[in-house]
Amino acid sequence: MADTARPLRIVALGDSLVAGLGLRAAEAFPVRLQQALAAKGYAVEIVNAGVSGDTASDGLARLDWSVPAGTDAVILELGANDAMRGANPAITRKALDTILRRLQQRRIPVLLCGMLAPRNLGTAYTQEFDGIFPTLAEVYNVPLYPFFLDGVATDLSLNQGDGTHPSAAGVSVIVKRILPKVEELIALAERQAGNP
Repeated sequence: MADTARPLRIVALGDSLVAGLGLRAAEAFPVRLQQALAAKGYAVEIVNAGVSGDTASDGLARLDWSVPAGTDAVILELGANDAMRGANPAITRKALDTILRRLQQRRIPVLLCGMLAPRNLGTAYTQEFDGIFPTLAEVYNVPLYPFFLDGVATDLSLNQGDGTHPSAAGVSVIVKRILPKVEELIALAERQAGNP
């Protein structure tokens, strides 16, 4: 459990899925995750660094100011817009690789959230895109949550009218499912803090 003078600061770096597009501020993923962690006794601040429409390259371009000094850990959720647009997976991979490398250089632990490409883009594309996340998690030895929208993506009752963005109920499912991995990230951050 976090037991420090100040809350552990975790930046959720992502796109509209983090930003909470279409939801009230109190329903967005970072807020709901912070509440769930507080209920388990963690003193953690989850910073919403989600920007709707961002690709992995966009996230890289704003990395330094989105993840300021004093950040203890990062939840990295980018790639959904790359896949929706059929972007070259090599470009997505390079951007995520650079983000992970730079955060590693800063000694900031990361939880990498995977994304799956739309199946209508064909087998070759989906295999290449889907493979980005487990490969990078292995290269950088970071925890991986394989699919950020797990349990939500294909359930219309858990999505907004656009069928793409989770409803408040959908966010609740995401938070419940990702919580063990976030606890793993917190443990990494606490160990890091104890080893200057």
